[in-house]
Amino acid sequence: MPSGVPPEQPRPTSRRRLPVLLAAVLVLVLAVVGLVVVRPGPVERWLADGPAAPSAEPPEPSPVAVLAGTDIGAPMPATDGLRAVLDPLIADTALGGRVHVSVTDALTGQQLFERGGGTGTVPASVTKLLTAVTVLTARGPGYRIPTTAVAGAQPGEVVLVGGGDPTLAAGPKGFYPGAASLEDLAEQVRTALGGTAPTRVVVDSSLYSGPRLEPGWDDDIPTGGYGAQMTALMLDGARKDPKAGQGWAERVNQPDLTAGRAFARLLGVPESEVRSGTAPAGSTETMEATDAPGATGAPVGATGPGAQLGVVQSPPLIRLVDIMISDSDNIIGEALARQVALARGRPASFTGAASAMTEVLSELGLPTEGLALADGSGLSRRNLISPTLLTETLALAASPDRPELGGIFGGLPVGGWSGTLRDRYGSVPGTAAGAGTVRAKTGTLTGVHAIAGVVTTAEGRPLTFAVLTDRVPADGMEPARGALDRIAAALATCGCR
Repeated sequence: MPSGVPPEQPRPTSRRRLPVLLAAVLVLVLAVVGLVVVRPGPVERWLADGPAAPSAEPPEPSPVAVLAGTDIGAPMPATDGLRAVLDPLIADTALGGRVHVSVTDALTGQQLFERGGGTGTVPASVTKLLTAVTVLTARGPGYRIPTTAVAGAQPGEVVLVGGGDPTLAAGPKGFYPGAASLEDLAEQVRTALGGTAPTRVVVDSSLYSGPRLEPGWDDDIPTGGYGAQMTALMLDGARKDPKAGQGWAERVNQPDLTAGRAFARLLGVPESEVRSGTAPAGSTETMEATDAPGATGAPVGATGPGAQLGVVQSPPLIRLVDIMISDSDNIIGEALARQVALARGRPASFTGAASAMTEVLSELGLPTEGLALADGSGLSRRNLISPTLLTETLALAASPDRPELGGIFGGLPVGGWSGTLRDRYGSVPGTAAGAGTVRAKTGTLTGVHAIAGVVTTAEGRPLTFAVLTDRVPADGMEPARGALDRIAAALATCGCR
């Protein structure tokens, strides 16, 4: 158990109630996401590279209805009814000695049930829900992260300036489809130089400051395939092999210099002529002027020190948020947290991002009591988030008052259907009712298991819920997941009046 975890505190009174009629937008969001596409969210239509290869495996069964029963007029469950159903499930010893729960009516924001709901708990990857909401607030869904090339201080120098895009690829097809390409940037540089051959590549990743690894990460994270050194310039989420699958992947040791060497090869510059450095003074102003989507390189001949030679842009943030949530991509999570810091004028570091995210959450009127953030991915055991903050955040994202936040629902996995919930809800007794009705982000570290999302009751009422437990035995992952899924499935079957 990490030190510094505070004792349980009384639940803070909810400070926000969403109007019933206005909050009906959640029904529209869930209906559109859940019913229009064959597989919910952007996973199949955006991450797919093309037609599937022939397979000897049997075809998938016919899809079940996904969130099809949402009804704005459905009654809310009663607190006493929820207590009768949930209390025995929360008492499951598989959840360890500390289980904190919050259930909120998604249409009104009214908290219907809580057990330690206001207590900060180690959240693991459900932290990404807060990262998504804060970056969409601070930057907006359409913002694109630039990667820029400028002329260096010496003739023949080209400075590659990282803007924090974790999806950047070396060529036209990297790990993240739709990503910006260094090949495109190199072509812009050649055009801008007007035939003058570059002789050196300087890698400027100074946008990020502070340690490259968060001190609260487990020792095996940097080498265990789920984390990486955080630099403002990297290729394919720092993967050594862009063809590596989702989840575990070996990462390079120096992501920024690895990207610089790839850029040098594209420009015909020897790798021995790649070094770390910074862009000439005055380059920052030039780069800020090109942050708009679609911006391209400088006119031919504009090659004085600091002159912009080219720029490429990441996919819009809403797509990065989708990937972060659906695939639980830790590297994207950390990169997006730093975008919150940059938007708020804070250092693009772990501490700067945590401070900026907390500031944005407070400004949104969300309950930040018990909140302690150390990173944006949830890999750090120093993070503490209350279930009530998560359920109110999800309810706020459904509100028409903040339409830009509704994008977080697109990437939420669906029980028995997609993402990290694809293989859950069905095989474990008492969980089948959650298939197609539970849409949630999961979180897992050794001893820590969490789930937070949206569920539709048997009568069609949408609820937001969060269950966090951080004292599970190290070998208890599968039983703990089953116990969490039974809680969410019980909400799906509960009239509870």
